[in-house]
This record gives sequence, structure tokens and C-alpha cells, in this order.
Amino acid sequence: MNEALFFITIIVNFAGVIFAYKFFGKMGVFAWIALATIVANVEVLKCVDIFGMALTLGNVTYGSIFLATDILNEKYGVEEAQKSVYLGFFALLMFTIITQIDLHYISNEADFAGEAMKTLFTITPRICFASMSAYFVSNMMDVYLYKFIRNILPSDKFLWVRNNGATCLSQLFDTAMFTYIGFAGVFSKEVVFQLFITTYLIKILIAILDTPFLYLAKRIKNNK
Repeated sequence: MNEALFFITIIVNFAGVIFAYKFFGKMGVFAWIALATIVANVEVLKCVDIFGMALTLGNVTYGSIFLATDILNEKYGVEEAQKSVYLGFFALLMFTIITQIDLHYISNEADFAGEAMKTLFTITPRICFASMSAYFVSNMMDVYLYKFIRNILPSDKFLWVRNNGATCLSQLFDTAMFTYIGFAGVFSKEVVFQLFITTYLIKILIAILDTPFLYLAKRIKNNK
């Protein structure tokens, strides 16, 4: 079931990016990035087994952000893609601040969600720093790598090279930063390395599977 749900999740997320762009234009993609940034950081709390590997959820939703920034880069230029990264970072920062404040409210006797919220939103400063740092650095890297590759290979027949090249390299740094900052010293070096390898392999698969959706977005014409 997990493997089937994994591919369903890919279709839902990537189709969501395309529909956001189709019906709401550039602002729809911006909205998706803010949404996906928050959702991915909630999903990452759940651990599952996929293809025999222990993984956290959130990789697909997080991967959709790279598809979204590539669409902005391809259709509107590097400045708009860069702006979307700032927006996503701001959304994640404010989500973190607001939820941390919420945890300090004293619940009344009728409350039933307080403990669940505490489980979901209690984070260590280290994980918070790892998440925000990896997000900002990797997404900015993706934006500029995409522009760099596009300058070298501007033809549409190399669209897949721009997409996969920029995403795979930036996801490499994202995975390395998050696993090292978040877990070095907490787990053994072997466990940290295993987490890095399995997470990165899944991200590469997701990056490859998002390529047809970028081609689809390239064909969409709108004036929104």
C-alpha cells in the first residue's frame, strides 16, 4: 500500500502545482510554494517504509516546491523564482513562530487537541535551524543552477536537463545539510549516512518523475 500511495502522492502534488498555475497563474504557484513548505514540515514527522527503506513523509510535497520554482524560472525568470523562495521561507518561519506561541496557551478541561498539537509542533532549535537552512540554501541553489544551465542549453529540447540537473544537485545539498545539521551526534555516523543515501535516492526519483509536469506547464498559456 505504501508504494501505491507514494505514486498517488506524486500525482496529487505535481498535478496540484499544474492546476495552481493553470487557474491562478504566477500567484497560484507562489501560493503553492507557501502551502507546500508548511505541509512538508508537518508530514516529515511521520516515518514509513517505502521500497524497503525507512523514510519520513514530506519528500514528495517538498519536491513539488522545486517543480514550482522551475516553472517560475522557466516562464517568468530568475527574479520571480528567487522571490518565491523568500516567500516560502517567510511562510515556514511564521508557521514555526505561531505554533510555538500556541503551545504555551493553557488548555481548559474541554480541550482534546492540546497533546496532539504538542506532539506535532514541539521542535528542537536544532531541527528548526536544519530545516530552515536546508530549505533556503537548496532552493536558492536550484534557482541559480536552473538559470545557469538554461543559459548554456536554452533550447526547449534540453528542458529535462535544466529541470533534473538543477533539482538533483540542489537536493544533494539539501539532504546533506539537513541530515548533518539535524542528526550528526544524535545518531551514529553509519545511521546518518544511511538516512542521507535513502532520502537522496527518493528525491532523485521524485525529481525525475516531475519532468513531464514541467513540460506540461511549459505548454500552458495564460495571462493571469
